[in-house]
Amino acid sequence: MHIAFLTPEYPHERVAHAAGIGTSIKNLVVALAKKKVTVSVFVYGQQEDAVFAEDGITIHLIKNRKYKFMGWYWHRKYIQNYLNTQIVAKKIDAVEAPDWTGITAFMHLKAPLVIRFHGSDTYFCHLEKRKQKLKNFWFEKLALQKASALIAPTTFAGTLSKELFGITNKKIQTIHYGLELDKFENPTPENYEKGLLLYIGTIIRKKGVLELPAIFKLVLQQHPYAKLILIGSDSYDISTQSLSTWALVQNELDKETRDKVTYLGKIPYQEIQSYIKRAQVCVFPTFAETLGMVTIESMALQKPVVNSNIGWAQELLVDGESGSLVYPKDHQGYAEKINAFLENETLCQQTGKKARERVEQVFDVEKIVMENICFYEEIIKLKND
Repeated sequence: MHIAFLTPEYPHERVAHAAGIGTSIKNLVVALAKKKVTVSVFVYGQQEDAVFAEDGITIHLIKNRKYKFMGWYWHRKYIQNYLNTQIVAKKIDAVEAPDWTGITAFMHLKAPLVIRFHGSDTYFCHLEKRKQKLKNFWFEKLALQKASALIAPTTFAGTLSKELFGITNKKIQTIHYGLELDKFENPTPENYEKGLLLYIGTIIRKKGVLELPAIFKLVLQQHPYAKLILIGSDSYDISTQSLSTWALVQNELDKETRDKVTYLGKIPYQEIQSYIKRAQVCVFPTFAETLGMVTIESMALQKPVVNSNIGWAQELLVDGESGSLVYPKDHQGYAEKINAFLENETLCQQTGKKARERVEQVFDVEKIVMENICFYEEIIKLKND
């Protein structure tokens, strides 16, 4: 079996960008390769054309090309032609692509197309209650219509996407993202920096970062020694047209609070674990996710997590057992959940232990990879029949 993945991101030093989608794809393709599945990854929108192998996986970098007219169409057709050449030459059995921006709209591939709901523009606009460009909805809907099969990382994401796109003739299979647990070990979870809160993710409104100043101020009233570290790329704010969401966050911090907040920007992925291990509590007050890889990674490292209580998050952890769930705009309630951990080290360790157990039960990539293999086998069998 030979499976190809089309993606705009992938964690590698030669790839221009990598975030949650890329991490989840890499976890899966590495696990597939270990199961002797042939895997090719096609990363579009890159600064160079290149093909190289790593860890038993063939990676194709597809350089971003500029067109004077209808670039959105010719860009897709170029990727289509490149993919089809490889499908025929390398006997690729199925191609998986993300839903975002409907990259496979207008493509006619010579292998079954699987689309995974990593988070479409339509999905995020709905959750953020903001207007979507009609073109983006059209591209995403057209791409889904062309797909042979659909996968969602949470039932919530699949059900909501089904409603938003009016999908009636295709089943959406829920298969969670998986984590390589042997790469997320914390032998001394009792060792951490007391009072250190950690946020990891893009500095963007939809991730709830603009709620953090008010929440953190309330935490400081009870625990003046507390500190907050934020890690992630800064971004444009669509609501205010500010070029920096971090600047908006800073505007919400008074001088006393600002002195206790550190923004590190984007750091290498391999360094993030050290910060998670240092933290006493990890906070993710997000309004829009399909799953949230960094939450699972923090749980695997036995950290108590205070997360959003919206749909998808209820599939990640059990509230009050393997973490805490609270609506991000409930600043007082969110601060109280954090304070409960800061005031009780035993609770931190008990919750962290349960969090690890939850990840082992639900998000172990060794189990997840077999679900994906069975899914691909069904798709390939339907094509051959």
